[in-house]
Amino acid sequence: MKITKVETLVVNMPMLIEGPVMPKQGGRPRTSMDTLLVRVETDAGVTGWGEGFGHRIFTATKAAFDSFIGPMCVGRDPTAIGALADELQRNLAGVGRNGPAMYALSAIDIALWDIAGKLAGLPLYRLLGGAPRKALPAYASLLRYGEPAAVTQYVERALKRGYRHIKLHEITVPPIQAAREAAGPDVPIMVDCNCPWTVAEAIRMARRLVPFNLTWLEEPVWPPEDHAGLARVRVEGGIPTAAGENAMLPEFKGLLEAGALTYAQPSVTKVGGVTQMRKVMALADAHGVAVVPHSAYFGPGLIASIHCIAAMPDGGLVERYDADFAMNPMHGAILPDRDGCLAVPQGPGLGVDPDPAVIEKLRVR
Repeated sequence: MKITKVETLVVNMPMLIEGPVMPKQGGRPRTSMDTLLVRVETDAGVTGWGEGFGHRIFTATKAAFDSFIGPMCVGRDPTAIGALADELQRNLAGVGRNGPAMYALSAIDIALWDIAGKLAGLPLYRLLGGAPRKALPAYASLLRYGEPAAVTQYVERALKRGYRHIKLHEITVPPIQAAREAAGPDVPIMVDCNCPWTVAEAIRMARRLVPFNLTWLEEPVWPPEDHAGLARVRVEGGIPTAAGENAMLPEFKGLLEAGALTYAQPSVTKVGGVTQMRKVMALADAHGVAVVPHSAYFGPGLIASIHCIAAMPDGGLVERYDADFAMNPMHGAILPDRDGCLAVPQGPGLGVDPDPAVIEKLRVR
């Protein structure tokens, strides 16, 4: 069995936004989401789907894939996932161990696991050794709004939709306070900061946020590679810490050995796909650290994250980025039910393929 073709497809999904306040990213309004899809075809007629981290940098990930990573895979055995993933990583050492090249490799790995599940006739989570599981609780991962009234609006909306855990992307006290007041004292609230502060600033801010009873403070330190600094925030700030969406396996080793994490957050579309995700999960387990993967995406990467979490002995929370779309290629597979849960697909492999008709309508060429 051989890989005969690999292809990248980018879709741009306009968001449905309620109210006058636009979500922000990088200081600019965010009105749509980009998803980088990868399709792997084989001479046996089995096709696998993957996703590499895209969002604002999909052009770089796509270029890495199209120019040298995709061609490396043609003619290879798609069932020899470990050997191919290891060889690709070694061949890519000269272009860096992180960033677009690894994101592209992540997409290939996810697609190969999709093929493996389809060949075995098993959903991916069962192929990975998970017990039968129909659904997982999701948490609403709100976008950054920066204004208390908007945060209140979206927290209330999330609770009405059945979510029982909420994450903010705020970096000032008033919106976080507004979220706690809207949610009440018992709803778990997390805050993702996206690396804005020095260690000293992060400690000071954490102490200001202690009264809001946060479940975790995520990526509070710049640069994110400052493992010792994050460990200080964890000890001195008074709030559990979470990080890892930008980390590879060796960096997780450093984070865990430094005692920097309460929650480890590998991202399947960045870390190297399912293969590396599983290694991070095992490493975190050996250090007694809980794993709550980063999954702020809407394609096969989110579905692969659901399967990886479903394969954990006790399952866990799934991050669902709080964005609505008029259409998306995965249809209902990425939508929570009225109880704020995401279904675990039961079909072979990922259990759901992107809709080609929707891809054509939303495709960026």
